[in-house]
Amino acid sequence: MWGTMVQGGCFDRDNFNAGPSMPSSVGDTVCAAVSASTWVEPHGRCTVVFSLAWSSPEVKFKKGSTYHRRYTKFYGTSPRSAINLAQDALMKYKHWEEEIDKWQTPILRDERFPEWYKITLFNELYFLVAGGTVWIGFDLVVSSWNSDLSSSLPEDSDLPLHNSTCNSTVPLIGSSPPDFDDKENVGKFLYLEGVEYFMWCTYDVHFYASFALLDLFPKIELSIQRDFARAVLREDRTRVRFLADGTWGTRKVIGAVPHDLGAHDPWHELNAYNIHDTSRWKDLNPKFVLQVYRDFAATDDMSFGRDVWPAVCTAMEYIEQFDRDGDCMIENDGFPDQTYDAWTVLGVSAYCGCLWLAALQAAAAMARSLGHDDYADRCMVKFAKAKHVFEAKLWNGSYFNYDSGTSYSSRSIQADQLAGQWYTASSGLPPLFDEDRIKCTLQKIFDYNVMRVKGGRIGAVNGMHPNGKVDETCMQSREIWTGVTYSLAATMLLHGMEDQAFTTAQGIFLAGWSEEGYGYWFQTPEAWTIDGHYRSLIYMRPLAIWAMQHALSPPRAILEAPKVNTMERAYVSPGALQFLQDSVRKITPKSGCF
Repeated sequence: MWGTMVQGGCFDRDNFNAGPSMPSSVGDTVCAAVSASTWVEPHGRCTVVFSLAWSSPEVKFKKGSTYHRRYTKFYGTSPRSAINLAQDALMKYKHWEEEIDKWQTPILRDERFPEWYKITLFNELYFLVAGGTVWIGFDLVVSSWNSDLSSSLPEDSDLPLHNSTCNSTVPLIGSSPPDFDDKENVGKFLYLEGVEYFMWCTYDVHFYASFALLDLFPKIELSIQRDFARAVLREDRTRVRFLADGTWGTRKVIGAVPHDLGAHDPWHELNAYNIHDTSRWKDLNPKFVLQVYRDFAATDDMSFGRDVWPAVCTAMEYIEQFDRDGDCMIENDGFPDQTYDAWTVLGVSAYCGCLWLAALQAAAAMARSLGHDDYADRCMVKFAKAKHVFEAKLWNGSYFNYDSGTSYSSRSIQADQLAGQWYTASSGLPPLFDEDRIKCTLQKIFDYNVMRVKGGRIGAVNGMHPNGKVDETCMQSREIWTGVTYSLAATMLLHGMEDQAFTTAQGIFLAGWSEEGYGYWFQTPEAWTIDGHYRSLIYMRPLAIWAMQHALSPPRAILEAPKVNTMERAYVSPGALQFLQDSVRKITPKSGCF
């Protein structure tokens, strides 16, 4: 083929009438070439456009069903639809380029933004297509989730049974095609935590990355939240072994937000993660409530709010069990029971405690919007008590301690300690703490976690001791997490600290994207260390840079919404709303303020 091109610069036109090509066999060498000829006048210019397309209509998971990809709804399921895909690309590419320009130009021309920020903002979006993305429709090609299969499974099968709640397993998301509702005509969307961490839509990480989907593809974002809302209300009693301590537990507990949507059979077999028992994690349920409220506020979608409200109530009640002493503040259990799954936490913690406070306020605001004032009253009574406990146990005059324990890390300065306040401000809610304390904490993090590490040219280290030394307690305490650095910068923007915000985020650009950096272009890792060692290339969390854009240009619905004052009514009214609607299974009551 190459010899033919070298000799004549084109191919024999007889090949044009050769008919359809035959499928290749295993072991065959496959090659293809395209040539075009044109006349170019002296000093002239000519553009030759090529279109390359391929059709892969089915996606098949290792233990579950085969689905048609989303594009087949428009192009059909034949592999030969690649011809139509290529034709549409040739006919419409100019229009697509114009639409891309319309989207990008306002940001590219905004003089508030440094050049490196514009570059990184758009380039980090590579992960939405390179992160193992699966986007399906609803027609199952082959379904392993029908009644015939359910009745044939052995008793010791680790697959969820499609039967009633009195059996060993309650059916999970999409256990039959009718469960795949598609109100918004958007299909189902999955992306991996990372190419090295093979789990779909890992939720504690989606908490950071989801700003990109919310701002650019809001219907996809709401679809993911609906998936997790359904998962909250369901269970899978399959026994699994947790690698951290070798104990056995339940794969999916009702009321607990799952860590992920699975690996080999997403939507059906949840919680592929099995290092720790995530039903005991303290951040997943608050993160669910915060994401739901942020999306609800940003889209002003009342239908979405009503649909997920029972799951919000259930998630809030479930987390109540971790208030061990009835003071309205949850406690961590002395193991890595949150997204920092190698960094031990004991007692009240800055990260999880702040998320809990934010979730209480978000749940109250959502309840008021949906007409459940009594529920909102309960949340705010609890918020007031929990806030007092949080500040009394953790505030040290310049920041919030890592936790209320007595370990060497307990007084560490955690870069992510205001994650709850980040979401509170992003959603247009009143601040959790006095503004002076918020800015004092952010400045402390900037001075220590950012500027004392390579002069601010590498991002924010997760943990820093008050003596200015990096917290070496574990791998994660001494790492710089790219996505956390972006979220920290977003929090700074939301509180008027623009210079500190852009300096903080620029460290990720300098280390990861600049010519002087480590060369992580289009494969931004989860983390790197001060000496440049990385962990987990091509990772979801760096999409959090879109949280910065969300802070700089908030959604119109949030900007135009009436200011929320969740403390207007801080008493519990008679006949307060029960946690769950009649259609939702009641969780065992826990002690506390509700």
